[in-house]
Amino acid sequence: MTVINGEVAEGFEPVREAFAENFARREDIGAAVCVYQDGRPVVDLWAGVADPDTGRPWERGTLQLVYSATKGATATVAHLLAQRGALDLDAPVAEYWPEFAANGKAEIPVRWLLSHQAGLVALDQPVPLDEALAWHPMTAALAAQHPQWTPGTAHGYHGRTWGWLVGEVIRRVSGRTPGRFFAEEIAAPLGLDFFIGLPAGERDRVSRMVYRKPDVDLTTVPEESVPEDLRDLVAAWRDPNSLSNRAFAVTDPANIDFDSPEVQAAELPSSNGIGTAHALARMYAALIGEVDGVRLLTPETLASATEEQASGQDRVMLAPSRFSTGYMLPTTTIPMTGPSAFGHTGRGGSLGFADPKRGIAFGYVMNHIIGGPDDIRATTLAEAVRRSLA
Repeated sequence: MTVINGEVAEGFEPVREAFAENFARREDIGAAVCVYQDGRPVVDLWAGVADPDTGRPWERGTLQLVYSATKGATATVAHLLAQRGALDLDAPVAEYWPEFAANGKAEIPVRWLLSHQAGLVALDQPVPLDEALAWHPMTAALAAQHPQWTPGTAHGYHGRTWGWLVGEVIRRVSGRTPGRFFAEEIAAPLGLDFFIGLPAGERDRVSRMVYRKPDVDLTTVPEESVPEDLRDLVAAWRDPNSLSNRAFAVTDPANIDFDSPEVQAAELPSSNGIGTAHALARMYAALIGEVDGVRLLTPETLASATEEQASGQDRVMLAPSRFSTGYMLPTTTIPMTGPSAFGHTGRGGSLGFADPKRGIAFGYVMNHIIGGPDDIRATTLAEAVRRSLA
């Protein structure tokens, strides 16, 4: 039996039970979950092993890379700048980033970058990884790139490019990189253990990721054996020229080793945030209310930030998705705690979100990267929160 460390407030025992079940039945190796209610923590749990190779235990301060859950932190930077009057989300991107106007992009508003409607999911020529990590070569390539569809007419998940696109606007407006802005204006006031660009001194605290191999590789089985509802997606996986593949192949090589010190030290505002479950929950709590005297967004800014901007079939993921201006909105597969919630998932299972109607903020991080429809660890924890509130 895995020992569960930490505390839960009275009434939130179902979350502890679900967390323990994730280790007993759902393959968690090392993980943490935190829940805030009305600005105070009511669940703060951690368990398991941070590094299976060495047996290093998961501790309260263990840091975990959260992949695309980073986007929620980066979106928060953009909305804080908008709240301060430094950034107009409906202004053309080219107003802040003149080079971006090339190839018919002069009228694309900042809001379409945040809501995955700009059509800049892929590059005609991938950028060498070391240059992409250095930032400017990738933003130059994106400024020169033509959209993959008429901007504003459809949406598709900008899994990798989103971070450079939104991050460059942040840099042009604020004069600071997105990671530095987040550290100084969000993490510092709230005391968050969360980094976009990991300082060298924090490296030893980071958990080691474990990737589960799929039981069946659907890209190699005969087409008639693929379930009918997955055939379009599998066909896209098999096609190297599909947007589903090209969206995650904007660097050369396409596969990025997110465990490497170089990648963790760089700023990839779409995908390499590293932090604790407590930090994720605390950030989202400060978006919907006051946390120890700090509130990040006013109610008016929050309402604008979480209003739906795009929904329906996603051109990249080939499944229904919903986005506000930077945050994911609940769907049947990612229900969070109800229709008023907003947040962001990360590859393999991580999740951060807030539910202003319920006064709830949530963070879950883990080092066993599973993903797919059979990974219900985060949704099980969110359902336990709902039961606790009921």
